Amino acid sequence: MPLLTPDGRYIIVRGRLWRAANPHLSDAERERLVKNLMAARRAVKAARSSGNQQAEDAAHTAVNRAKIALGERGPVWWKDDAPDLNRRMARNTPYADWFTQKAKG
Repeated sequence: MPLLTPDGRYIIVRGRLWRAANPHLSDAERERLVKNLMAARRAVKAARSSGNQQAEDAAHTAVNRAKIALGERGPVWWKDDAPDLNRRMARNTPYADWFTQKAKG
């Protein structure tokens, strides 16, 4: 399981922040959206394998829609006007000290 920042906004993968899904979604809604996301990712793979660029583009659009609905892309889901630090290295953000402590174990 990836490390989650104390405020729950990001997961950390190989030292990089990635926006976490919106925790305010119901379990049923999150499950539905994750199923949509995984189906779209499978569609990307199938389209690539078949060389169908139009199908691949449509599948990438479906992945993006699912990630926006989950809160992982698009407008942030928190309400305190904190900046979006998505895709930044944790060591270069306000989470640096916390991350350093976690990395030390």
